[in-house]
Amino acid sequence: MKVTQTKLNDCVIIEPKVFGDDRGFFLETFQTARYADEAGIKQSFVQDNYSRSAKGVLRGLHFQKTKPQGKLVRVAKGAVYDVAVDLRPDSVSFGQWEGVILSDQNKMQLWLPPGFAHGFLVLSESADFEYKCTDYYDPSDEGSILWNDPALCIPWATETPLLSEKDANAPLLADLKL
Repeated sequence: MKVTQTKLNDCVIIEPKVFGDDRGFFLETFQTARYADEAGIKQSFVQDNYSRSAKGVLRGLHFQKTKPQGKLVRVAKGAVYDVAVDLRPDSVSFGQWEGVILSDQNKMQLWLPPGFAHGFLVLSESADFEYKCTDYYDPSDEGSILWNDPALCIPWATETPLLSEKDANAPLLADLKL
Protein backbone atom coordinates (compact mmCIF):
# COMPACT_ATOMS: atom_id res chain seq x y z
CA MET A 1 0.00 0.00 0.00
CA LYS A 2 1.21 3.48 -0.84
CA VAL A 3 0.42 6.32 1.59
CA THR A 4 0.74 9.95 0.48
CA GLN A 5 0.58 12.81 2.98
CA THR A 6 -1.63 15.65 1.74
CA LYS A 7 -1.01 19.33 2.53
CA LEU A 8 -3.48 18.88 5.42
CA ASN A 9 -1.98 17.73 8.69
CA ASP A 10 -2.78 14.00 9.30
CA CYS A 11 -4.96 13.64 6.15
CA VAL A 12 -3.58 10.99 3.77
CA ILE A 13 -4.32 9.39 0.41
CA ILE A 14 -4.05 5.61 0.40
CA GLU A 15 -3.44 3.48 -2.67
CA PRO A 16 -4.05 -0.15 -1.74
CA LYS A 17 -2.16 -2.97 -3.45
CA VAL A 18 -4.35 -4.39 -6.19
CA PHE A 19 -3.88 -7.97 -7.32
CA GLY A 20 -5.47 -8.49 -10.72
CA ASP A 21 -5.48 -10.62 -13.81
CA ASP A 22 -7.85 -11.33 -16.71
CA ARG A 23 -10.43 -12.69 -14.23
CA GLY A 24 -10.71 -9.47 -12.22
CA PHE A 25 -8.98 -8.09 -9.12
CA PHE A 26 -8.67 -8.34 -5.34
CA LEU A 27 -7.66 -5.72 -2.78
CA GLU A 28 -7.96 -5.15 0.96
CA THR A 29 -9.95 -2.01 1.71
CA PHE A 30 -8.99 -2.04 5.39
CA GLN A 31 -6.82 -4.03 7.77
CA THR A 32 -6.39 -2.68 11.31
CA ALA A 33 -2.68 -3.36 11.88
CA ARG A 34 -1.52 -2.32 8.39
CA TYR A 35 -3.53 0.90 8.32
CA ALA A 36 -2.28 1.80 11.81
CA ASP A 37 1.37 1.05 10.97
CA GLU A 38 1.51 2.43 7.44
CA ALA A 39 -1.17 5.16 7.35
CA GLY A 40 -1.25 6.21 11.02
CA ILE A 41 -4.96 5.38 11.42
CA LYS A 42 -5.12 4.23 15.03
CA GLN A 43 -8.79 5.00 15.74
CA SER A 44 -11.40 2.24 15.80
CA PHE A 45 -14.25 2.31 13.32
CA VAL A 46 -17.79 1.99 14.68
CA GLN A 47 -19.97 2.60 11.62
CA ASP A 48 -19.84 1.93 7.87
CA ASN A 49 -21.89 4.02 5.44
CA TYR A 50 -22.80 3.52 1.78
CA SER A 51 -24.41 6.01 -0.59
CA ARG A 52 -25.31 6.18 -4.27
CA SER A 53 -25.58 9.52 -6.02
CA ALA A 54 -26.27 10.67 -9.58
CA LYS A 55 -23.92 12.71 -11.77
CA GLY A 56 -23.65 16.33 -10.65
CA VAL A 57 -24.74 15.67 -7.06
CA LEU A 58 -22.60 17.51 -4.52
CA ARG A 59 -22.84 16.30 -0.93
CA GLY A 60 -21.21 18.47 1.71
CA LEU A 61 -19.30 20.02 3.16
CA HIS A 62 -20.43 18.14 6.30
CA PHE A 63 -18.94 17.66 9.77
CA GLN A 64 -19.97 16.74 13.31
CA LYS A 65 -19.72 19.67 15.75
CA THR A 66 -18.95 18.06 19.13
CA LYS A 67 -18.49 14.37 18.22
CA PRO A 68 -16.16 14.59 15.21
CA GLN A 69 -15.90 11.54 12.99
CA GLY A 70 -12.74 10.32 11.32
CA LYS A 71 -13.62 8.93 7.89
CA LEU A 72 -11.88 6.49 5.59
CA VAL A 73 -13.61 7.03 2.24
CA ARG A 74 -13.55 5.29 -1.13
CA VAL A 75 -15.60 4.87 -4.30
CA ALA A 76 -16.81 1.34 -5.10
CA LYS A 77 -18.30 2.33 -8.46
CA GLY A 78 -17.95 5.50 -10.51
CA ALA A 79 -15.89 8.61 -9.78
CA VAL A 80 -16.07 11.61 -7.46
CA TYR A 81 -14.06 14.71 -6.68
CA ASP A 82 -13.59 14.29 -2.93
CA VAL A 83 -12.74 17.23 -0.63
CA ALA A 84 -11.50 17.48 2.96
CA VAL A 85 -11.38 20.76 4.92
CA ASP A 86 -9.39 20.98 8.16
CA LEU A 87 -11.62 22.47 10.88
CA ARG A 88 -9.32 21.80 13.84
CA PRO A 89 -8.62 25.27 15.30
CA ASP A 90 -5.20 24.24 16.67
CA SER A 91 -4.04 22.61 13.42
CA VAL A 92 -1.35 24.19 11.25
CA SER A 93 -3.59 23.47 8.25
CA PHE A 94 -6.81 24.91 9.78
CA GLY A 95 -9.12 26.31 7.06
CA GLN A 96 -7.21 24.64 4.24
CA TRP A 97 -8.65 22.01 1.91
CA GLU A 98 -7.46 19.09 -0.18
CA GLY A 99 -9.22 17.56 -3.18
CA VAL A 100 -8.63 14.23 -4.90
CA ILE A 101 -10.43 12.16 -7.51
CA LEU A 102 -11.52 8.83 -6.07
CA SER A 103 -12.82 6.20 -8.47
CA ASP A 104 -13.39 2.52 -9.01
CA GLN A 105 -10.55 2.74 -11.52
CA ASN A 106 -7.82 4.21 -9.26
CA LYS A 107 -9.18 2.48 -6.11
CA MET A 108 -7.67 5.20 -3.89
CA GLN A 109 -8.94 6.05 -0.42
CA LEU A 110 -8.81 9.27 1.57
CA TRP A 111 -8.37 9.36 5.35
CA LEU A 112 -9.93 12.38 7.05
CA PRO A 113 -9.10 12.47 10.77
CA PRO A 114 -11.74 13.64 13.26
CA GLY A 115 -12.24 17.39 12.96
CA PHE A 116 -12.53 17.67 9.16
CA ALA A 117 -15.43 18.71 6.95
CA HIS A 118 -16.06 16.43 4.01
CA GLY A 119 -17.83 16.65 0.67
CA PHE A 120 -17.82 15.19 -2.80
CA LEU A 121 -19.07 15.88 -6.32
CA VAL A 122 -20.12 12.96 -8.52
CA LEU A 123 -18.26 13.04 -11.85
CA SER A 124 -19.57 9.77 -13.38
CA GLU A 125 -23.17 8.88 -14.33
CA SER A 126 -23.56 7.66 -10.74
CA ALA A 127 -21.22 6.81 -7.88
CA ASP A 128 -21.35 4.29 -5.06
CA PHE A 129 -19.50 5.81 -2.12
CA GLU A 130 -18.38 3.95 1.01
CA TYR A 131 -16.94 5.27 4.23
CA LYS A 132 -15.88 3.94 7.59
CA CYS A 133 -16.47 6.27 10.57
CA THR A 134 -14.76 6.50 13.96
CA ASP A 135 -17.88 7.79 15.75
CA TYR A 136 -21.61 7.37 15.37
CA TYR A 137 -23.55 9.80 13.21
CA ASP A 138 -25.76 12.13 15.24
CA PRO A 139 -28.06 14.29 13.09
CA SER A 140 -28.48 16.82 15.93
CA ASP A 141 -24.69 17.36 15.93
CA GLU A 142 -24.23 17.88 12.18
CA GLY A 143 -22.74 21.05 10.78
CA SER A 144 -22.01 22.15 7.25
CA ILE A 145 -20.10 24.74 5.25
CA LEU A 146 -21.34 26.23 1.98
CA TRP A 147 -19.86 24.23 -0.90
CA ASN A 148 -18.72 27.35 -2.80
CA ASP A 149 -17.48 29.40 0.17
CA PRO A 150 -15.28 32.11 -1.42
CA ALA A 151 -12.79 31.84 1.46
CA LEU A 152 -12.06 28.23 0.45
CA CYS A 153 -12.07 28.66 -3.36
CA ILE A 154 -12.53 24.94 -4.03
CA PRO A 155 -12.43 24.32 -7.81
CA TRP A 156 -15.48 22.09 -8.13
CA ALA A 157 -16.01 20.90 -11.70
CA THR A 158 -19.41 22.60 -11.86
CA GLU A 159 -21.08 25.86 -10.99
CA THR A 160 -24.54 24.30 -10.79
CA PRO A 161 -24.37 21.12 -8.69
CA LEU A 162 -27.41 19.20 -7.52
CA LEU A 163 -27.68 20.10 -3.82
CA SER A 164 -29.91 19.29 -0.90
CA GLU A 165 -31.73 22.28 0.57
CA LYS A 166 -29.53 22.01 3.67
CA ASP A 167 -26.31 22.12 1.62
CA ALA A 168 -27.56 24.99 -0.56
CA ASN A 169 -28.20 27.06 2.58
CA ALA A 170 -25.11 26.11 4.60
CA PRO A 171 -23.17 28.90 6.34
CA LEU A 172 -19.73 30.19 5.40
CA LEU A 173 -16.68 28.94 7.29
CA ALA A 174 -16.18 32.44 8.74
CA ASP A 175 -19.67 32.33 10.27
CA LEU A 176 -19.07 29.10 12.22
CA LYS A 177 -18.16 29.02 15.89
CA LEU A 178 -15.51 26.31 16.09
